[in-house]
Amino acid sequence: MGTPHIHSIGFSCSNAEQLAAFYCTQLGFRHRATHTLKGGAYGQLLGLPDSRLKLVQLQLGDELLELTEVVDLGAGLRAGRPIPADSRSCDLWFQHICIVVADMAAAAAPIQALVQQGRLRPISSAPQTLPSWNQAAAGIQAYKFHDPEGHCLELLQFPADKGDARWHRAAAQRSAEASPCLGIDHSAIANADTERSCRFYDALLGLQLGGDGVNSGIEQDHLDGLENTRVRITSHRCSAGAGVECLNYQQPGGARPLPADQSAADSAHWQIRLQVQDLDALAPQLQAHGGSALTPSPVELDADQAALLGFRRGLQVRDPDGHQLQLVCS
Repeated sequence: MGTPHIHSIGFSCSNAEQLAAFYCTQLGFRHRATHTLKGGAYGQLLGLPDSRLKLVQLQLGDELLELTEVVDLGAGLRAGRPIPADSRSCDLWFQHICIVVADMAAAAAPIQALVQQGRLRPISSAPQTLPSWNQAAAGIQAYKFHDPEGHCLELLQFPADKGDARWHRAAAQRSAEASPCLGIDHSAIANADTERSCRFYDALLGLQLGGDGVNSGIEQDHLDGLENTRVRITSHRCSAGAGVECLNYQQPGGARPLPADQSAADSAHWQIRLQVQDLDALAPQLQAHGGSALTPSPVELDADQAALLGFRRGLQVRDPDGHQLQLVCS
């Protein structure tokens, strides 16, 4: 089975157009497409049958971010819930995208201005530079915050000796007038058991194990908005493009599980759309690798929806901690 590719990363929101304007204005994304879907196979795949959905697709570098707004909810479905206001970085519903930047000061300044105005909520106290004792992460600069609806984001600048070569090429080729934001390196998710997550993402889905290390100390506390933080960070990479990063918070304790009834109508719903080679071969193996499917079998889109979304068949699944993915094929 070949290495899969992340087609897009996305989340649900209450106002996709308004939120898209924030991403374009403040973070350098550009609008790629807006689609309105009424029910059909995609609604079934998402677990929202007979719902009218607005999908706004944004692009940064080579990566796609997809915002999903439930315009009209199907009959009998529970209304969506906002992201819990007391969410913490260690709660198991935590997920974010990591946006690589060429200049942390330039990228963070407008975000910090909005924080000071009370229009955004920070996670980090300020941009942090990870310490020299941590060889795997030394010199990386990072800053975390919430978007206007509460979704978590991270800005990250790699030093010259770290990160994919593509980020350093993009930084070198960037014009002085261009946004300092270059693209999406990964989506990070909180997880409870690193080995179990490796079996799911690597052994089952075919991603490749990347870096694996432990971050702690005052810089990590200030970055995550926690105290006495100790987090094991394990990356899972595709052959190209964005990857998945698992964050196993060993400290502090008290991490809350992802609600079993979380749906795509909830603003805390994120999903990674993963292009795979053999969907039918993966489906029977999900349970043995700690995952589960939301539909009993892969869903086939009609021709119109397939043309809009770029895939023909899909299976909505949960990883061992409940994070959702769309496994799709042409």
